[in-house]
Order: sequence, then C-alpha cells, then structure tokens
Amino acid sequence: MSSSSPRIVYLNGAFLPENEAHISIFDRGFLFGDGIYEVTAVLDGKLVDSPSHMARLERSVGEIGGRLPVSTDEIVKAEKRLIEENSLQEGMIYLQYTRGAEDRNFLYSEDLAPTLVMFTQAKKLDDPRAMEKGLKVKTVPDQRWARRDIKSVCLLPQVLAKKAAKADGFDEAWMLEDGVVTEGASSTAYIITADDRIITRANSNKTLPGCTRLAVLDLAREHGLTIEERPFTLAEALAAREAALTSASNFIVPIVMIDDTPVGDGKPGAMVKRLRALYMDNARKTAI
Repeated sequence: MSSSSPRIVYLNGAFLPENEAHISIFDRGFLFGDGIYEVTAVLDGKLVDSPSHMARLERSVGEIGGRLPVSTDEIVKAEKRLIEENSLQEGMIYLQYTRGAEDRNFLYSEDLAPTLVMFTQAKKLDDPRAMEKGLKVKTVPDQRWARRDIKSVCLLPQVLAKKAAKADGFDEAWMLEDGVVTEGASSTAYIITADDRIITRANSNKTLPGCTRLAVLDLAREHGLTIEERPFTLAEALAAREAALTSASNFIVPIVMIDDTPVGDGKPGAMVKRLRALYMDNARKTAI
C-alpha cells in the first residue's frame, strides 16, 4: 500500500478504506464506554503473543456479559489480512469490541448486534534507543474503577495520567494506591532487587493481566530466574537496583528514573537487558 492510499480497516466483517468506515453515534462504546479493546504487536509482519491476546479478549468480553460476533480464529484471520492489505511490517493491530448501537439507555437490549473494529498502526517497536537510554516514570494517584482486570475502553484516568507525566518530561505514569504501585498507565510495573529477585504484582482485579507480562515471566522461569508476584511499595521501587515496564507496544524496557530519583545507577541494568533479549528472541520465533 502506498503512503498516499487510505488505510484498510475492518468493520463488522467488511474490509474498507478508513474514510469509508462509519459507526453509529448511538454506539454504546461512544455513549457509555461499553466496550473492550486489545492491542497486539506486529513484528516482521507477524502477530506477537496472539493466543494470549485472544484469550484475554474473550475473558474481558465475557466479564461484561458480552458476546463476540465472530470466533477468535476468524479475528486472527482478519488481523492477518489487515497486515497484508496495509503492508505492515512493524507496529500494532488495535481491536475494539462494543456491545452495539441503540437509542441511549443504561439498560441495554439483550439482542444487540455487537460492533467489532480493527485497524493497523505502523510504529517502530524494537527500538534500541529505549534500551540505551531507559524511560522515566512519574507517580500519580490511581483513580480508576475497581475492575482493572477487564480491558475496558474507559481510559480517561490513564489519559490524564499520561498527559500529566508528559507535561513534566516523563515517559510513563506509575499509579499509586495506599503507597503501593498498581501498574503503569498503559504498562505493567516491575522492580529488580539487589539479589536479582524480579518483583511484580500477581494478577487480580487491581491490575490488567498483561500478555507481554505473561510471556516475560514464563521465559524468566524457564531460565531459572527468581520471581515474586506481590505488591511493592514506592519506597521499595526507589530502593531497587533496576525497574522495568512491559506492554505490547514497548515489549520490555528499563526504567531509569522514578519521579526525581534515579533507579540504581540511573542506567539500564543487566537483568532488564537479559529479559529483553530473551523476550525478543522468543517473540520472533513464536509470532504467527
């Protein structure tokens, strides 16, 4: 696809130029944030961690009492077609499910036809600059709802957190609740202790179950690394030797500063570099 051609997107079973794809103003995703989303990385024209993303999508839709209009196998086929149609080599596939469209009413009808949208975004994901420099995070209060394990499209608290972080020169926000780090605005948070323990929260309704997190932790265990799945405080993070974040759009990258405090020596550390190398190798081998 040439740079001047409109992007091809998916809307309810159809593949259309983006300027021809239209959604009702009565869609519940627009009116109520009544929807679920997924973001899957693309490397070398292939989907990364796809089974984990499809499993999380099914779970999130089920948790809000919804139903997917097509199977996850059909969704993956559509994603692959979008990659081909848009000549995407590196970037992301964004997917959004909503309960459907009808006149505005908190009590939705049970027979609504769901809305399913997918589109590609070209982006440099395997960026060596992030590993060379590391990222800086700003801490902010966690003001989200109680079911953070559901990948809801209601992202206003995260939008405001990221905006506040960016305004102060930071790359990401870490959200705090009662002195404990929950997670990043769009990432999972980790610290690494002086004795090489990798600490990150266990999955619960406090955090989103990250697909990149799952892959990184599985690889860490396979290579005999020590993992503690538990909450950690801001004080622990400030005293850590290394810190990191994972997400589909960053994979795993080091954090070198939290607020105004350098993490360790203020440079990307050996453990995060090792985890990044393990993950990137596995991601390319297992991408579909």
